[in-house]
Amino acid sequence: MQIDLSGRAALVTGGTRGIGREIAATLARCGARVAVAARDQARAEEAARAIGNGACGFATDVANTGEVTRLVEEVEQAFGALDILVNNAGVTRDNVLFRLKDDDWDAVLDTNLRGPFAAIRAAARGMMKRRWGRIINITSVVGLTGNKGQANYAASKAGLIGLTKSVAKELASRNVLANAIAPGFIETDMTAAMTPEAQRELAAQIPLGRLGTPGDIAALAAFLASEHAAYITGQVFVVDGGMVM
Repeated sequence: MQIDLSGRAALVTGGTRGIGREIAATLARCGARVAVAARDQARAEEAARAIGNGACGFATDVANTGEVTRLVEEVEQAFGALDILVNNAGVTRDNVLFRLKDDDWDAVLDTNLRGPFAAIRAAARGMMKRRWGRIINITSVVGLTGNKGQANYAASKAGLIGLTKSVAKELASRNVLANAIAPGFIETDMTAAMTPEAQRELAAQIPLGRLGTPGDIAALAAFLASEHAAYITGQVFVVDGGMVM
């Protein structure tokens, strides 16, 4: 099956590294023009150059709704439209419940949930007018299971699932589809810094016996952005090697 996104314009938040960068690169390889958003302009531009196919870099703090709204407007001006929105940017501020400060809660919820809400609200208008759109939210398995020391992060990711389903119901009549991907343990800078023993212990929790790769997530994102997924909306796709099972 070949995925052809030629003529489509995509925005990937948190697109300079890890899962976000691989999603952006994969969408570009499939023919889409991609806007990469990150807090640092230089890193966003570097990622865009590496991705190629006319990709552009934008500096945005997704926790700031005004900046997110302007970002969507700038992408629409640069590309003429925004067809595919991938809400990938996220932060963690882990701590056990009684040590979790209000600022830790707010910072995580503002980035991981308020940011996607603002991006969807801004992007949906154009998508509805054109009667075509794909919204892909990167959540997490902890949004389904919870996790010790991550009450704020788990709440933000669970909220993102609820947001995805609500948006899917609201926009379906205009052929705007919204789905969520819930990664499990994925090979990132954070897991690379773990000791080999810790990595083996982590892999032992996964039926497939290995951590996932950013490419495992990006392949699904590209599928959901394509016409092959035209009858799929409001779903949460768990990509975790069977761990939650």
